[in-house]
Amino acid sequence: MNSQNNGIRRNEMEIVFDAIARNESFARVAVAAFVTHLNPTLEELADVKTAVSEAVTNAIIHGYENYEGCGVHGEKPAARTAEHPGKVRLQCVLEGDVIHIEVEDKGKGIEDLEKAMEPLFTTRPELDRSGMGFSFMEAFMDDLDVKSEPGKGTLVRMMKKLGTTAWIECEE
Repeated sequence: MNSQNNGIRRNEMEIVFDAIARNESFARVAVAAFVTHLNPTLEELADVKTAVSEAVTNAIIHGYENYEGCGVHGEKPAARTAEHPGKVRLQCVLEGDVIHIEVEDKGKGIEDLEKAMEPLFTTRPELDRSGMGFSFMEAFMDDLDVKSEPGKGTLVRMMKKLGTTAWIECEE
């Protein structure tokens, strides 16, 4: 993300966590707490949390093929001590009332990005995945950009303008 200030109030946070399913809720809460001082509407907050949830879940389940701390073959972490679950990087930058979010993994990457972004397409039907992750991200955010390279990982960039309407208007 661009690190220039351009005179706009800027605040940034970055967290890196293990690519395990229980950390998805942590990521949602962290982003929600980060933007709370802007007094987003409940709808805006839900949109951001849902988009982050989808991006982080994709990184865990598809990028690292990791679900509930188990690898592709279902073995428990203790049985695969040499294998780490991978890391997910979540970065948020507030510039004024605009939030920029990046979710990145260094997992297996996406072979066919265009196909992966089609509604209802999933590579993990055995996990009851709906294939709507990218569609939700696109619907709930103002901008979505996905970069992926097989064998190197995926970077999801999202942006949303918050507080487009005043919650309470004062009358004189």
